[in-house]
Amino acid sequence: MRARLTRLLGARSAPDPAVGPADALERVRPTLADLTALNRRAAALPGWQDRSHARQSGVYHAAMKGRGMEYAESRPYQPGDDVRALDWRLTARSGKPHTKLFREERERPVYVLVDLRRTMAFATHGAFKSVQAARTAALVAWKTVLGGDRIGAVLLGDDGCDELAPARGTVAALRVLKQIVRRAAPGARTTPLAVAAEHLRRLVKPGSIVFVLSDFRDLDADARAAIGHVARHSETLLVQCYDAFEAALPAVREPVALSDCAHEVELTLDDRGLAEAYARRFASRRAALQQFARDQRLRLVSLTTADDPFVMLQRTLG
Repeated sequence: MRARLTRLLGARSAPDPAVGPADALERVRPTLADLTALNRRAAALPGWQDRSHARQSGVYHAAMKGRGMEYAESRPYQPGDDVRALDWRLTARSGKPHTKLFREERERPVYVLVDLRRTMAFATHGAFKSVQAARTAALVAWKTVLGGDRIGAVLLGDDGCDELAPARGTVAALRVLKQIVRRAAPGARTTPLAVAAEHLRRLVKPGSIVFVLSDFRDLDADARAAIGHVARHSETLLVQCYDAFEAALPAVREPVALSDCAHEVELTLDDRGLAEAYARRFASRRAALQQFARDQRLRLVSLTTADDPFVMLQRTLG
């Protein structure tokens, strides 16, 4: 029998006897039930509340000292100090009044840019790239609100881009997830990655944490400039989503059929010259992305369609 590789726009992948109808649907389209259920797994992820900022933003806690939750140091009492902050133990030992100073915690918003365009609706194993990106964004959103921080998002679809200002709480996380599900529907045109990157540049404030989830197939000069601007003042992580078939053609002699539900084309993959050129093209795009990450001092990680987004984040954040 011939192998069947499916590139579907909102339809189910080829039947798998080990996967039920609901599971099959969740592998090709983000669903609110699937993304919401990830809140339990997100609680087990390493936190970023104590991680340092990007190179221009210092550490997570603000340098200024004031009335806050974390004790910083004690100093001799000065007129005007709040008597409620007296360090009674040090005062008793030294015989002179001392005041406690507290390090004021600074808020650190988290943003996700999620690519949900039709080029992300592809997989030969596991789940579509768009589903993997959505699940990663859901884990980040739940982890963010569990840590008390605000979650914001830029969601890129075929027909446009949604910008969600950062907000706290379960309602904020659900708002992001619901919009991911809506934006994942296929559209009539394709919006460039640069449009979403520019939305991100305008939305993100210095000292934030940013996750960019895409296959980066159209990472042009405008997109690089906008993401690079964000990276100069915020900790930014690039997550490249791809399928094994995009990296290298399988070594099979039988014809392979690719379908988008409307059309089907049959390919023969036993031409080694074609396979080598195909692999070089992906490797070249990957190398350019790696060079961009090095130039901008970004962290770049991979997420294949067969990976577990939770394991990827656990390894990356840990």
